[in-house]
Order: sequence, then structure tokens, then C-alpha cells
Amino acid sequence: MKTLPANLEFQRTTPVFTEETVPSGLQKAHRTKAGTWGRITVLEGRLLYRIHATSAEEHVLDPDTPGIIEPEVDHEVEPLGPSRFRIEFFR
Repeated sequence: MKTLPANLEFQRTTPVFTEETVPSGLQKAHRTKAGTWGRITVLEGRLLYRIHATSAEEHVLDPDTPGIIEPEVDHEVEPLGPSRFRIEFFR
């Protein structure tokens, strides 16, 4: 898993989503704009995080394991049972 570059500034955060309220757009391939990074923070439960890069990756995220979203890289999430999470954006 990548890490956030040190020089980024926090921009905004999403509301807290659950397995019932996660937008459908997050559950299919999508990407952030150029220069925008994200951090998926799981508050409860687990998420499957798929990265659709040159070499595809899958990671199980939990409260101890955040997911890092790189700019312009397709990705998606899938709740693995009951969960609560949010996404923070940085530039």
C-alpha cells in the first residue's frame, strides 16, 4: 500500500458511509482528479479495496489499515459485512 506524500494539505472529508449508505459510484471503478490523493479510513468493520492499476491490487481495510488513493488511478470499494468508513481528500 502506498503512503500519502508528506507535503499534502487536507481538503475535505466525506460523510461517514455504512454498508447500506455507500454510494454506488464508490463500488465501481472511479478515480480522483490529477493531484488529488485520498485516504479511506475504516471506523468499524472491513472493506475490500481494489486498485485497477497496471498491476491490480486488492487490500482488506480495517480500523488499523487505511487505504491510500493515488491521483488518477481507478479504484473501488466493497463493504465486507457491517462497516462504517469515510474518505479524506488531500492536495
